[in-house]
Amino acid sequence: MTAAVDLRNFALTVHVTSSVGLLGSIAAFLALAVAGMTSQDVHMVRAAYPAMDLIARLVIVPLALTSLLTGLIQSMGTPWGLFRHYWIVVKLLLTVFASVVLLVKIELVGHAARLAAEPALSLADLHAAGIQLVVHAAGGLIVLLVPTALSVYKPPGMTRYGWRKQYGKHSPLA
Repeated sequence: MTAAVDLRNFALTVHVTSSVGLLGSIAAFLALAVAGMTSQDVHMVRAAYPAMDLIARLVIVPLALTSLLTGLIQSMGTPWGLFRHYWIVVKLLLTVFASVVLLVKIELVGHAARLAAEPALSLADLHAAGIQLVVHAAGGLIVLLVPTALSVYKPPGMTRYGWRKQYGKHSPLA
């Protein structure tokens, strides 16, 4: 086996592992968000939101960025390319979108954790943040399942760039 194949297999392993880990960590985050939002047990709420903050900052964000970076590396190091097939472009756009939303909403997670830690905890104050966190976690999970399905099914359809790259300068779509 050549060094290039070893490197490609390593990048693929890191990509798949980070992507699967991302889905699992978002599922755990969603479970905590639902528990934090629906529980009337103050101890459960006080535990759920700080745990969500840790999971988001120390697990979800690094896995999302790793998945995005290794996906870019994978696409450039394989015959599939980055802009040759529509399914890869859709995967890229969805992953970038999910990562941007995650980075924008990370402060909301920290805010909810700080609210949960206040001595005079008001479950009503956390309810609005809890709803947003449940919606965004569920939406993120759904959005990231689409690239997973695209990776498995690899639907046909080449971009104009892909046609030019494969068949020469003149694309039948041009």
